[in-house]
Formats: sequence, structure tokens, C-alpha cells
Amino acid sequence: MTGPAPDRAPTPAPFGIWRASAMVVGIIIGASIFVQPSAITAQLPSITGVVAAWVVSGALTLTGALVLAELSSAWPHAGGVYAHLRHAWSPSVGFLWGWAMFWTMHSGIIAAIATIFARYLGVFVPLGDAATRGVAVIAIALLSALNYRGAAPAAALQATVTGIKVLALIGLVVLGLTAPAQHAAAVATTAPTVGAFSAAVVAGLFAYGGWHMVSYAAGETRDAARTIPRALIVGTLVVTALYVGANVAYLRVLPLLTVAGSARVAADFADAVLGGNGLRVMALLVVLSTLGAMNGVILAGPRVYRAMANDGLLFPWVGATHPRFGTPHRAIVLQGVWSAVLVSTGTFRALFSRVVYTEWIFFGLLAASLFVLRRRADYKPAFRAWGYPVLPALFIVVTAFIVITEMLAHPGEAATGLLLVLSGLPAYWWWTRRTTSSPRIGA
Repeated sequence: MTGPAPDRAPTPAPFGIWRASAMVVGIIIGASIFVQPSAITAQLPSITGVVAAWVVSGALTLTGALVLAELSSAWPHAGGVYAHLRHAWSPSVGFLWGWAMFWTMHSGIIAAIATIFARYLGVFVPLGDAATRGVAVIAIALLSALNYRGAAPAAALQATVTGIKVLALIGLVVLGLTAPAQHAAAVATTAPTVGAFSAAVVAGLFAYGGWHMVSYAAGETRDAARTIPRALIVGTLVVTALYVGANVAYLRVLPLLTVAGSARVAADFADAVLGGNGLRVMALLVVLSTLGAMNGVILAGPRVYRAMANDGLLFPWVGATHPRFGTPHRAIVLQGVWSAVLVSTGTFRALFSRVVYTEWIFFGLLAASLFVLRRRADYKPAFRAWGYPVLPALFIVVTAFIVITEMLAHPGEAATGLLLVLSGLPAYWWWTRRTTSSPRIGA
């Protein structure tokens, strides 16, 4: 058994343990922690229940990260999830992941984050709808240009912005824990139902999204077989601690019902502890946070498209590496253009909402691959996921629960999303027929 072909990468590789960990933390912490607590708190009647939901969501995310850590230590090549799905199951499964990434999931994330970035920038410079879209497109273009010119400057920006927002979140937690507890006595203590707790955990899992993207840049990571697993573990633990701490701070200062009903819980929190400038303070933090998340996502995606092209599953020219900058420059441009189209047309909302849950099907397949691969004599990972087989099996159950719940709750949208992903099968069939019947031209 041989792994995916290693990607061409610049030397020296710009990602060590700090920058790789910063990529995990920076991508996960976008805008969710500033708004998502309301969705979770609305499901649960107590501080204990809310904190428990965030802890469980973090633990499940860590379980997925451990699965990916093992696979990355066995196959430390660029492409991450795509490469692992391709090698563990079949090229068609990997292709579907990359297909969904480009057209909806990954580009949709970039478009969504860019839009949130522009909206919060509008707190300081008033922007209409057209101007907000314009600013979002400009942000995508500028960060794509930075990534075009090299992984090193993009990684440096990622590390810097991540450091700032981690310190800011720590400051937020400290403020909440040292401020007078204004509403602790009014908190309800009713035990949550199983259904409500499950819904809260699922909402929390989406707030932890993006943990897998560091594996895409394995080809530009020093000692990737060791660095990627460590970054995944360190990053998810840091995010879990920050998320739990932030929610404890919110609930110590604000009434539970206020948190549950707020559309801007972090700003309400800042208003309570800092006075009338709370919205501007939190808007600045969201701008920085979304900037880092957007940069990390823009950096990650093109490594998958380059790996797909190098495997013969995309046009060879997409996989070209810039001779000076060492980046997948054409893939970066393609990603930036399509993300800008999604922002400009507003279609990313409909596409992303229909497809986002389907990534959990692929995550379930990743976890299931451990049960297959560990039976192979030539599968020799440098790191083995903790808690095997119980934790990976639990993760598979959770992924199935998310997918089934979404299908039952929104059958029309779920069916549309699944069809969007499966539409890649005819494309895969056509592409493989094309490449086997004609000689491949190098990039």
C-alpha cells in the first residue's frame, strides 16, 4: 500500500507546531463564539447544562481530531481529509469531498466569514448592503493575494491574529470572572431533556467547525507526521478551554434568558462590564477574529485542489505551483473568484446551509476508516488515536445523528444538499473516462 504522492512544497516549510496550532485555533474561532452561545443556551435551562454542552462538543471535536491525527501521521501528505478519504476508501469518495469543498462547503465558508467581517466593520464605517458585499469581496481578494505570494507570510499573519484574539478572549473571560456576579441567583436549575441537550451539543459542534483544515497544509509542515497530530490536539484543547471560559463569563454577568434571546451576546456582555462602548469593543474583536479565520480557510483549500490535480482528478494546470512563491497560485485564484461570486450574488447562504451538514458524512467515513485500516499489515501510523475503538465508534454515532437529525428536520434542504454533493459522481465518472482515454499534459 502506498500513500498519496507528496506535494511539491517550498523549502523550508513554514509551518511548525506553533503556526500549525495557530491555524487550528484561528480557523475554529471565527464569529461563532460571539453569537452561537444563544442557540445553545436557548436549549438548556441551567449554567451547568450549558457548560456541559460546550465541554461535550469540545470532547467530540477532539475525538474527530484524534482520528485525523492518526491518519495524518500515517500519510503526512498535502490534501488532508481529501487524501485520507481517497486512500482509505476510493478516489471517488475523495473527489466528492473536494467537489463539495470547492462549489459549496469551503468557498461558502469563505464567503460567509467575509460577509460577517464586512458587517462588523460596518460598526466603525457605516456600510449599505452593496458596500458590505464590496468590502467582503475586497477582503477575499487581499487575503488571496497574500496567500498567492507565499505560505510563510500567510502563516505569519495567521499566528499574529490568532495570538491577538486568544489574548482578547482570555481578557474577556477574566473580565467576566472578576466582574460582580449580577444574575447568578436568578438562574434556573431544571435538568435538561436528552433531546434538548443533544440539540445543544450539535449546535456546539458547528461552532468548533474547521478543526480539520490544518491537515490540508501537511505538505508545507515541518515533520508533518508529528506536527499535525500535536497541532490538532493542542488547538482543539485551547479552543475548548476558551469556549467554556467565555460561556461561563457570559452567564456569570448576564441572565440566562438574556443570553438565550440575544442576537449579539458578546456585545451585550461587553456593554454590561465595559459600559456603552461594548458593541464597538466586540465588533473590533469579531473583525480580528474573522480576519484570522478567513485567512486560514483561504490558505487551506487550494492545497486540496492542487493535490486533486496532481492525482489526475482536476485539470493539471490547477495543480501548478508558483516557481517563485511555492504556492498553488492558480487554485488560490480560482477559489477567490468563486468565493467572490458567492458573496456578490448572496447564493452562499442557500448553498452552504444545504450542504454544511454533509461534511459530517465524510467525517464519519474518516472515523470508520480506522476500523478498516488497522487491519492492514502495512498501515503504520506514528500516532494512534486515544480510546480506540470506543471513541471513534462514538464519533461515528454522533455524525450519523447529525445527518439523520438534519434530514428529518429539513428534508427538502437536506435532499437538495445531498444531491449537490452527489452531483460530483457524474463529473468524476466523466473525468476518469477522459483522463484514461487521453494522455495527461503536465502543469
